[in-house]
Amino acid sequence: MTKLSNHALVNFAMDLTAALEHSNIYESIIGAVCATINCDAAALLIYQKGVLEPMAQRGLSPDLMGRRFVLDEHPRLHQICQRKVVMRFPADSPLPDPYDGMVIGHSEDMSVHSCMGLPLYKHAQLMGVLTLDSIEPNVFDQLDDGALDVMAELVSRILATARRMDKLESQSSHTQNILRELNEQAGGKHNSAEMIGNSKAIKKLSKTIRLAAPSDLTILIEGESGVGKELVARAIHQQSNRKDKALVYVNCAAIARHLIESELFGHVKGAFTSASEDRQGKFLLADGGTLFLDEIGELPLEVQGTLLRAIQNQEIQVVGKDRPVKVNVRIVAATNRRMEEEVKARRFRADLYHRLGAFPIHVPPLRQRRDDIPLLAGYFAEQTRRKLGLQQLTLARQTLSHLIAYPWPGNVRELEHVISRAALYAREETPQGITIITPKHLNELNSEQTLLPSVSENTLSKQAVVDDTTNHPISLKDQTQAFQRELILKTLTQYKGNWSKAAKQLSVDRANLARLAKRIGITVNKQVTSQ
Repeated sequence: MTKLSNHALVNFAMDLTAALEHSNIYESIIGAVCATINCDAAALLIYQKGVLEPMAQRGLSPDLMGRRFVLDEHPRLHQICQRKVVMRFPADSPLPDPYDGMVIGHSEDMSVHSCMGLPLYKHAQLMGVLTLDSIEPNVFDQLDDGALDVMAELVSRILATARRMDKLESQSSHTQNILRELNEQAGGKHNSAEMIGNSKAIKKLSKTIRLAAPSDLTILIEGESGVGKELVARAIHQQSNRKDKALVYVNCAAIARHLIESELFGHVKGAFTSASEDRQGKFLLADGGTLFLDEIGELPLEVQGTLLRAIQNQEIQVVGKDRPVKVNVRIVAATNRRMEEEVKARRFRADLYHRLGAFPIHVPPLRQRRDDIPLLAGYFAEQTRRKLGLQQLTLARQTLSHLIAYPWPGNVRELEHVISRAALYAREETPQGITIITPKHLNELNSEQTLLPSVSENTLSKQAVVDDTTNHPISLKDQTQAFQRELILKTLTQYKGNWSKAAKQLSVDRANLARLAKRIGITVNKQVTSQ
């Protein structure tokens, strides 16, 4: 065995102690590990309820940070967690490596040959794992087990100290971490409703949620279709004083007009023709908790006054009953409409709008937080890998470049669907081993109206790309808008100027399509205007 020198261990311990003073302790830990042990890649993952979540990494594809590893589905990670000493895997181990194809600077179909894991325990409680990988076989075999166990113990103690500090800070500020599991399910299973991202936009959103959640103010969440407004509503509820009570969801656009009052306030048997039994409305189901009114802009005008009275007075009138019923409900509403315009057009009551908007929250579109795209792509890739039963599903470097460059009119929901469909195309080519999503798997989705522009990796570092035939600079923004303009006009022509049908065909909300069309120079009216 090759021993790590006492000097190396002392320096490692000093680096870990200094990590407590850094804003990102996890990155500091990984930095200390990589400075002590030579490796191609390293990752620090934190354990919670059967799942390992990456907190920091070196040498691996950036989408790793968005992945969540369920232990039962990753035998190597599972074996590492089962031990309390260092775990090495032989180069010819038949067990799939969760990082195959993800080591930066090497072929995307190349498997990891040296894998070592350090389980991190504190008082017999698993806190997480440190993984170290190398493309070269057997490079970790000669490292002294005793020194590695000392390193693992030091990291465990630093993590335990950091957790205590975080807990004290949380108790003093009455805030919780926005990335913790939302709406925990019975049995302690991992809940995928998680806010993924480290961009400035998502950090600002998280801060706003932490500020608003503890209050009982009515909240109006605004944002385009597919940005994750429901996820924000769940975060608000989970961080509120009502988190132990119900969060009840209502889609205002999906309820027939004549049933809306019954759906919201309930009815008694015989109240109307089809009322064959008593039914509790959503307000009563949410009593003591939170009522999430999604698509509030679709609520018919004739019902808005009744809803306003219910919110103002905290009492409801059950259909068929004479006496009002008192309730204690916190209202969180969401819409993809521009509510000021709806009020001006008299499609929405001004008094209800102001009541709902006591604390407005805007959810940014995905194009305004492009830094989060690799993390989200990795998160959805891992979810898709699990659903399809694949050994490994990775994203080629150029694929990430394409995803970052695309404008995403359908936002996070569109990205999720693109990853899912691309994975099916990729699986067709490589059903076993490392399945790689390449740019061609994105472009093959043209019939699905995804239609990603062809963008090289250089797009990420340059302001413009050069056309091979003209050798003149071309603006990515102009090219993207020209592409969007051509596609929208083609679709409108196909449906004879019907904007609703065109929006459905393009998998976007009609209002969002109209706004996009106006921005890129297409006249929005009943007839298609040639450009």
